[in-house]
Amino acid sequence: MSTKENAAISQLLALLEARYALRVLWALRDGHAQTFRLLQDSVGGITPNTLNTRIKELREAGLVSHGGDGYSLTVSGQDLLKRLSDLQAFAGKWQLGQVRKAAAPPIPATGASAAPGSAPATPPGPAAAPGSQPPSPSSPPSPIPPVDGAD
Repeated sequence: MSTKENAAISQLLALLEARYALRVLWALRDGHAQTFRLLQDSVGGITPNTLNTRIKELREAGLVSHGGDGYSLTVSGQDLLKRLSDLQAFAGKWQLGQVRKAAAPPIPATGASAAPGSAPATPPGPAAAPGSQPPSPSSPPSPIPPVDGAD
């Protein structure tokens, strides 16, 4: 990447990193103009002073405009959000991964503590049902416990 490209990306990221800037843009993504008060409610938790500052910065950057109906995205603002549209799909997948990661039991460390030639210790767990096969050592444990039909 050229120095000019790096400078442009740095400048855009600096604008978007400002507190609530992306939330303001995201609140306007549906294309309907919003009054100041409605925009404040849509963003949630933003003070009027901070919202005024973000709107001013986003208007100066050419991403937000103000008309008779309220605030809305400019063509450039719409283009930016189109380019960020994959963020919602990514966020859903990422959040699901975080939930699974938090629910998964910790994997015990192996290596230096085991004696050479000895089998790795098996973590304590429920006894296997008679006639059932133990899980394959290469497959990770399921984060969802099996449902026991006998109540």
